[in-house]
Amino acid sequence: MSFSVLNTARRGAVFVVTLASPPVNALSRALIKDLHAAMDMVEADKSIRVLHVRSEQKAFCAGADLAEMRENLANPDLVDAQIAFVRDLQNVLKRIETLPLATVAEVGGAAMGGGLELALACDFRIAADEAKLALPEVNLGLIPGAGGTQRLTRLCGPAIAKRLILGAEILDGRSAAQMGIVHWSAPRAELADKAATLADRIATLPRAAVAASKSCIEASLDPSRDGYEEELTATRDLLLHEPETRHRVEAFLSK
Repeated sequence: MSFSVLNTARRGAVFVVTLASPPVNALSRALIKDLHAAMDMVEADKSIRVLHVRSEQKAFCAGADLAEMRENLANPDLVDAQIAFVRDLQNVLKRIETLPLATVAEVGGAAMGGGLELALACDFRIAADEAKLALPEVNLGLIPGAGGTQRLTRLCGPAIAKRLILGAEILDGRSAAQMGIVHWSAPRAELADKAATLADRIATLPRAAVAASKSCIEASLDPSRDGYEEELTATRDLLLHEPETRHRVEAFLSK
């Protein structure tokens, strides 16, 4: 499959998606289309255990494509076109978030607005100490509309979400790690190796167990679901239907 503004590669069980839309990987229609196509590939290939999202540009993703936004907002009658665009962005980020495998965002540079929302849709985030992360939409009289208000609040609580969103604060990677917005930070020169090492380590873990764990964690956030019962159901299914689980358990018990 060919892509216009991203590149893909396999590294063992890791599927690497590299944003490649200079100069700043703006979230254009083309990039969202490519992300949907990449998700089609990931969802169809059960041998993939980790999705690793990164950038070949200095920025990770600097947010909305300003030229397209200007076109959509040329007159009030076109506002719905901008809403449709943001809905499509929400949809592709939801696909990333709900993949039945682990996802890693390697944030080497600026992750602003929709760029940070993309990283927040991933299970793991590792950022360069020097990276800049923000949800600055209130500067424009707008809000982070591609899931930022929801994911950041669930992740860090309302106090941190209000600090970043209402205050339009820009954080470096080290501060973002201290606040729990990213899991780890590292000097930019070391980031690629550390992110690859993380993705490769997670790729050694059974995909079915990772998927079941993700689902049960999400159940803890949904009052309509019984997470405890889902844990029991998932454990039973893994023991009965996953040969890798049986092999690993039996090997452990035989020691």
